[in-house]
Amino acid sequence: MARSATSGLVLVTACVCIASAAMTAVGARAADLMVRYDQSQLIRLPRPATEVIIGNPSIADVAIQGGNLLVVTGKSFEVTNIIALDVQRNVIQDQRVLVDHDDGRTLSLYRGTKRESYTCTPQCSPTITIGDGLEYFDAIAKSAQTKTNGATNSVDRGQQSSTQ
Repeated sequence: MARSATSGLVLVTACVCIASAAMTAVGARAADLMVRYDQSQLIRLPRPATEVIIGNPSIADVAIQGGNLLVVTGKSFEVTNIIALDVQRNVIQDQRVLVDHDDGRTLSLYRGTKRESYTCTPQCSPTITIGDGLEYFDAIAKSAQTKTNGATNSVDRGQQSSTQ
């Protein structure tokens, strides 16, 4: 009985070793990249990329910084992939990107079937998230744009007075 248990353990160990070697031989893929909605993650590549292909650009955006650094920004909740190519068009990295939202800091308020999103860090402030009610989404987007325009105009006025 003990001998058959030992034989079984050796067989299982051998199978695991063979499977591990087979995965290494075909080049096991890197772990999925988790990116939060409206946030960015960095990927350092082993060599510079000259081209990056995004499976679905409405889910994530990628910018090359300095050749071997990619900035991946989550734009919509879903899964896509990115492929980085070198100058000879060899694949440097092929990785799935999962865009998720930060449940720990996000509050969803439902008014009937309409959702409103708030970011709580620590006080809760309105934010817009894909899937929010249209009226709420539009009102918060307009408010955010007004704030951005005000800040841009303030900076522009400051730059003009410093050049005079």
